[in-house]
Amino acid sequence: MFHQYKTVIEDGDLVVVYLNPENMLTATVKTGGVLNNKYGSFRHDDMIGLKYGSMVKSHDGKGFVYLLHPTPALWTQVVPHRTQILYLPDISFISMYLDLKPGKVVLESGTGSGSFSHSLARTIAPTGHLYTFEYHELRAETAKKEFIEHNLTDIVTIEHRDVLANGFGKVGIADAVFLDLPAPWDAVAAAKEALRRDTIGRVCSFSPCIEQVQRTALALDEHGFADIRMYECLVKDYEVRTLPMPDIEEAINGQKVNFKINKNDRKKRKLESGANTPTGESGSSSEVMLSKPTDQARGHTSYLTFAILAPEVKN
Repeated sequence: MFHQYKTVIEDGDLVVVYLNPENMLTATVKTGGVLNNKYGSFRHDDMIGLKYGSMVKSHDGKGFVYLLHPTPALWTQVVPHRTQILYLPDISFISMYLDLKPGKVVLESGTGSGSFSHSLARTIAPTGHLYTFEYHELRAETAKKEFIEHNLTDIVTIEHRDVLANGFGKVGIADAVFLDLPAPWDAVAAAKEALRRDTIGRVCSFSPCIEQVQRTALALDEHGFADIRMYECLVKDYEVRTLPMPDIEEAINGQKVNFKINKNDRKKRKLESGANTPTGESGSSSEVMLSKPTDQARGHTSYLTFAILAPEVKN
């Protein structure tokens, strides 16, 4: 379901229930089921047959929700956190730098909550394959159950395995390797063994501490990797506002510009500037749209260490 799209909600489908921009949840639609939240009670029978993206009103009249098609991006926002997860800025950057596309074979350790696994599966589908490894048995079983429920078993193979101690158990099959481990430098040798040698192999390590990056970079260099680089993704949000355009004559005369405008003044300015003229007629604008960074910026998540392994040259 996460890499194949459908239009209509059917019995047994997983939907992402959108409450507001900061609050979403998942629900498996079943005949006779009821979803309860702060906006009211929603009968599953009312959802079956609707198109994804539809708005549904609660039968008690308290509010409404939207029913969205599950995607890896939405799953990242609603996935149950069993471990620290990757978010979209890091996911998109890693996918690009590892040159992931349909048909690629990727090895991942560890699986964790499965957030990145879903994005990887969507990126390499339908002909690629993801082998993901998790040393924690309960987390591995939970992730395996989710992959089955989300119809990803044809693309994703999960194994309960300690890669740091036992390696991947794969030789020469992977186009890329992703490491999210406490000691990724101990898995570099196994990653090299798993990478294909007839083409460029790529590896990425996700580490929260700079000391981990230093040891990983040294291990990559010792094992013959090249173009070792480290990046950090820091997201900055911008606010977009509409402000009144300062009058040039007033500015020349030294009058103070007032950037605050209330609703009545804005309506008056639109009328005066011709904003209410019929379509096709020109009118000057007395407002300007500006953007500025928000006061709060998102902090550090992890460092991304990349390297490539050159193909073997055969005589």
